[in-house]
Amino acid sequence: MKKVLIFPFMRMPSGHHQVAEAVIHLLNENMDNLIINKMDFLTYTSNQLERMITKSYLKWIRYAPGTYEWVYKHLFYTGSSVKVRWYHHLFLVKMQQLIEEEQPDLIICTHGFPSLLLSHLKQKGKLTTPVVNVYTDFFINSVWGKKGIDAHFVPNQQIKRRLLEEYQISATKVFVTGIPVHGDFKKLGNHLDWNHNRKKILVSGGSSGLGAILTMLQEVRESNRFEYIVLCGNNQRLYQEISSWNVSHIHPVSYISSRLDMNALYEQADAIITKPGGVTVSEALQKRLPIFIHSALPGQEEINLKFLKQNRLVFELHHADTFENQLSSVLDNSKSLSQLFERKDSYFQGLELHDAQSILKVMQSLLERKTYTKGRSTFMEKLYPAFWGRNATSTRITSGNSHS
Repeated sequence: MKKVLIFPFMRMPSGHHQVAEAVIHLLNENMDNLIINKMDFLTYTSNQLERMITKSYLKWIRYAPGTYEWVYKHLFYTGSSVKVRWYHHLFLVKMQQLIEEEQPDLIICTHGFPSLLLSHLKQKGKLTTPVVNVYTDFFINSVWGKKGIDAHFVPNQQIKRRLLEEYQISATKVFVTGIPVHGDFKKLGNHLDWNHNRKKILVSGGSSGLGAILTMLQEVRESNRFEYIVLCGNNQRLYQEISSWNVSHIHPVSYISSRLDMNALYEQADAIITKPGGVTVSEALQKRLPIFIHSALPGQEEINLKFLKQNRLVFELHHADTFENQLSSVLDNSKSLSQLFERKDSYFQGLELHDAQSILKVMQSLLERKTYTKGRSTFMEKLYPAFWGRNATSTRITSGNSHS
């Protein structure tokens, strides 16, 4: 049996976890004799620390988005890699401890911070387990480890060139795969009983129902040009408010945990209005849906939006006209739609690994390598015995062989 360890970051729902699940599904569906553990390294380090950082992050982007944007762009999107500081050594000790406990044959990172730590260990000769970076946005921030990483699954050719030219990464280690999408979204969905006389528009704000959805929809309460399926996520106030309108063309939907149900919605939709999250946009690209952006969270989403607009893969809604007029200008214009699909085809043609088998060949070659880790120093554990105690719980998903 081979063991694969997958690192997203924090426990809250995010694109990092969705991409991790997509990779788990790919491996389980196509490879035998695998044990796959998905673990949150931050929770493993300290439950209390994970909860504190999660709460602080959510409050920060909600109440002070401007300062978050400034910090993100000046510290985490600087054009150069983040250096390992003194406090990172505290986490390095815990990472070595975790690797020794798990003894994985392959490590996959869907977040930059575990990748940064593993890159440092690889460069110091303290880890020879193959490590793969699977990027979850349309850009690479400064946190991701680059040196010492054995394979980079990047979203586009632009990022590949950056890794080759700025970081001198070997071209044999960089694969343009796009942002991985779960296999369930590549299937045909079940038919849903919506009104067939109007085009159906999915409206999404992410798993927490964030964004300017309510203000936008109030504009079309009296309209019947389109039918709207509103994904409210965990936002019960949004769900209840829209439900109270009691209008036939706006349908609020609470949190959807089933990918098959979500795929069915994608299949019935004519377009999607959303935020520029890497995973949601990649799913919509996979389903060949016209994508309209209603708002972007500071930091990652704003940078994603810049790439998507430069490549004309999305339409950003503006205030100069009603958003329904903006939808119509694309959806009722065959020439505009044809040009959009040509641009999407061009994006997919830029991918080097188009299918699951190509990606699996890379994974299989890495799994065949011998794993060896050097002993860790106990200096930091002696210095901070309370914080680095071994009683912290981890978020773990063990996926056995799905064919057995």
